[in-house]
Amino acid sequence: MRILVTGMAGFIGFHCARRLHELGHTVMGIDNLNPYYNPALKQARLDILQKLPNPPAFEQLDLKDKPDLDKVFKSFQPDAVLHLAAQAGVRYSLTHPQTYIDSNIQGTQNILEACRNFGKPRLVFASSSSVYGLNKKTPFSESDMTDSPIALYGATKKANELMAHAYAHLFGIQAIGLRFFTVYGPWGRPDMALWLFTQAIEKGEPINVFNYGDMYRDFTYVDDIVQGATACLWTEGLGQFEVFNLGNHKSEHLGDLISCIEQELGKKAERRLLPMQDGDVQSTFADIEKAKNLLGFQPTTEIVEGVPQFIRWFKDHPEFHS
Repeated sequence: MRILVTGMAGFIGFHCARRLHELGHTVMGIDNLNPYYNPALKQARLDILQKLPNPPAFEQLDLKDKPDLDKVFKSFQPDAVLHLAAQAGVRYSLTHPQTYIDSNIQGTQNILEACRNFGKPRLVFASSSSVYGLNKKTPFSESDMTDSPIALYGATKKANELMAHAYAHLFGIQAIGLRFFTVYGPWGRPDMALWLFTQAIEKGEPINVFNYGDMYRDFTYVDDIVQGATACLWTEGLGQFEVFNLGNHKSEHLGDLISCIEQELGKKAERRLLPMQDGDVQSTFADIEKAKNLLGFQPTTEIVEGVPQFIRWFKDHPEFHS
C-alpha cells in the first residue's frame, strides 16, 4: 500500500512509519517539526527513518497549509492516510488554546478535504482517551457518551471524530478514529509523566505527583499501539465510520509506575504531593473488546516490562535530557 503518515517525526508517527516500512509498504511522511518539545528529538527520529533501505519520503509541511498539503496528496496518491499529526498535551491547551484550533481542527479539516478530493483513501486518525472527560463508568467503552471533555485538547479530539463522521456520511470516505490511552515507550515525549519522573529521579530532584498520588492510568506500550493502529489501515469488514479504544485494558495506580522507575534506576523518588490539575482526570481505563474482535488487537506489554525498556533508551540518549 501507499500510506501517508502525518506527524511522522512524532512519537507514535515515527514508530508506525518504521513498522509500515518494515512490512514493505511505500510510506511518505509529513511533519511541521514544531518546537512544542525539543525539535532535535523529532529530527533524530527522522534520521533513523532516513537510514533505512529505500527510506520513506518526507516533507516538512504544516497541515494548515492547504495548497501544499493538496500537492502532496495529488503527487503521492495514498491508498490510506494515518493522520497522527496534532497538538498534543492537556495542560498546554490551557495556555495555548489557539494552537489546538489551528493544528487539530483546521489541520484535520484540511486532511478530510484532501481525502475527499484526491481518491478517497481510507483515513485512520488519532483521537484520544481525553474525549471521555468526566465519564464515570469504567472501563471506558466506545459506546459511552463523550459529551463532557474537561480540556480543550479533548474537545478538539471529539470534534475530529464528529468532523470525520460527517465526511464519511456525506462523501463516502472510510474514517476510523483511534482513542489512544497514555502511550509510552522509547523515543517518547518529554512532556509525559514517565519521561518527567525518570529525569527528575535520575537527577535526585522531586517529582510532582498530582491529586496527592490518587491517579490511575491505562499505560499502553507503543509497540502495542502500533499493532492496533496499523491493523486499521487494511483490516477488511470495517464500517464507513468506526472508533476504537487502543489501550492496555489495565488501570494502573500512578504509584506502581513510580515504583517501576525507582526499581530500574535504583533510586527512590522524592514525591511532591499536589492537588489535581485543571483539565486532568483521576483515572482512565480502556474497554478494548471491540478492537480485539475487529482488529485482532492484543496488547502484550505490562509496565514492568515496558518501563525498563524506556529507561534503557533514556539512559542511552542523554543528549535529549542532560
